[in-house]
Formats: sequence, C-alpha cells, structure tokens
Amino acid sequence: MTLDDRFIARIITGLEPVASVLLAILLAHLLGATNISWAAFAGYAVIRGLASETLTRGVRRFGGTIAGGLLALVIVPLAAPYWPLAAGALFIIGAASIYAALTTHHAYAWLFVGLTFAMVLLDKVDMPGAGVPAFVQTRIIETAAGTFACVVVSLISSATLRRLWPGTASAAPTPVRWHADAARHAVEGGLALATLAILSHWLAIPALAQGAISIMAVMVVPLSDVGDNNLKPVTTRLIHRLIGCALGGAFALVWLLLAKGATAPLIAGTMTGVFIGRWIETGNPAYRYIGFQFAFAVLITLVPDNYAHAEIGPGIERLTGVVIGMLILEPILILSYLLRGKARRSEPETPA
Repeated sequence: MTLDDRFIARIITGLEPVASVLLAILLAHLLGATNISWAAFAGYAVIRGLASETLTRGVRRFGGTIAGGLLALVIVPLAAPYWPLAAGALFIIGAASIYAALTTHHAYAWLFVGLTFAMVLLDKVDMPGAGVPAFVQTRIIETAAGTFACVVVSLISSATLRRLWPGTASAAPTPVRWHADAARHAVEGGLALATLAILSHWLAIPALAQGAISIMAVMVVPLSDVGDNNLKPVTTRLIHRLIGCALGGAFALVWLLLAKGATAPLIAGTMTGVFIGRWIETGNPAYRYIGFQFAFAVLITLVPDNYAHAEIGPGIERLTGVVIGMLILEPILILSYLLRGKARRSEPETPA
C-alpha cells in the first residue's frame, strides 16, 4: 500500500465512526432511548476497519451489557440500600470482570459486564428512587442502537471503499489459564470500586458512575503491563484519560458557544470531534487513548437527549468522574506497590 493509499485508508477510518455515530443517534431517538449519548458511544467504540471485527466487538459489547444488566436486576435492589453489600458486590463483580477482561478472548464483553453492573448500582445509590429495570432497559436499547449502526456502516464500507483501501485487524488478546499478577491487579481495581461505594455513603461524591467507569477502563491494560509495577501504565492511562476528556470538553464548549442552541452546528461539531478523535487514535500509539477520550467527551457534551437543552454539564461530569477515579485508584496502587516492595526487601537472600 502506497503512502497515498495509507492516507486515504486513514481518512476512511475517521469517516466510518462519523457515519455510525450519526446513525446510532437517529436509531436511539427512534427506539425511545433516554441516554442518547450512550448510543453514540457505542456507535464510536464498536466500529473497526474490518466488518468481521466490528460484528465481533458489537456482539461482545451487547452480550456484556445484557449480562451486566441481568446481574444488576437481581443484585442491585438488594445491595444498593446497604453500603457494605453495595461495596462487596462492586468488589466481587468488578474484580472478576477486570480479571476476565485481562485474561480471556472475550475481554470486551467482560469489561461491559462490570461497567454495566457498576453504573446501574451506583446510579441507584445516587438516586434511590430510580427504577432499576428502566435503567437496564434503556442501556440495552442504547447499546443495541450503537452496535447495529456500526455493523451497518461497516458492512457498507466493506462492500465499497474498503475493497480499495482495506482496514487492518487489531491484535487479538492471548488467553491464559491463571495469572497471579492479573489477579492482584484485578483485586486492586475491585478495592477501588468498593472504596467508591463506601465513601459515597459518608460523602456527597459527584459523578459516581463516571468514577466507576474511569476505574474499570484504566485498569484494563495489556497483560504485559500488569507485572510487578503496574503503577506506571495505569497512571499513564489515567493521565491520558484526563487530557483527552479535558481537550474534548474544551472543544465541545467552543461548539456549544458557537451553536447558540442550534441543532445543525451541534451535529457538525459532533462529526468534527469524532473525526479528530479517531484521527488521533489511529496516529501515534503512545497517544491513542487521548484520541479515544477526546471523542467521548465530545459525544457526551454535543449529543444531548434534546438538542434544545445541550450544555457543558455532562462533559464536566465526565471530567469530574476521571478525577474521582484517579483520587481513589492511585492511593490503592501506590500502597500495593510499596507493600510489595517491602515484602521483597524482607525476603531472605538465597545463598549462591
């Protein structure tokens, strides 16, 4: 493939999520979803350059969402009113999901088992009067809308543009039977989620669900990064998440001010932000996660449930969630690292 061909292929890679996000937004409105931006998230995150990979990711995201939702339907009504039960449920399901996401072929599905459960539980803690079935139902509808949009766009692209400028497959994770470092890493993530639930009982912590999302998302790193020192890769991922959200939020704020409540400029801002996010994501691998978070911050701000009510609030909430997740997760990772270092120093030396 020539340099020009690679450039065109990269442009197509940026245009595909633009199309799938717009279709996801339309479908979510037609299906009566109550959180349109979540459908847009799926419309961005699922699509890949190969239709087969898009379909696989879509099935896993949808399956994980359903599984997490079913767990929430059973457990959340019992656990949410009592903070020890809420913390315990978040620890067990969160840690199990993180471990499975690190060590199995179906990482994407397992991530959304934990994410969906944590979001439903913490939203119930934050809003005790909210109905769990309604929240689970709309989350499934939104995920279905975004996933279906991605598959449709990917199939059309594969039958047309991708015949000349084919996409490349992402590296598949290598499953393992047992991995002690991954288990310890998952426990650290579970402890952070449980701590979030415990602190929410005593303190008025904002953006609970966004905090949980941040914790789980940054803990799902390549298995090679969860060795003895997992502090650096997770901290880097947290910082990149913060930078991406801040830049995306600033970009969205400019478009909000320019749009002055008009729908067309908000849609144009969404399209531009999605393209920029994917362009960054497919550029330098070191900054890939910044692009991903940039696009998500744009979507949560510029894709409201009603365009007449678009505001910067959701973007600020997501940024707040990143900070909350960082403030809770970092001390746990640092303490774990220091304790492991102390244990190593106390081990007797083996004679030569």
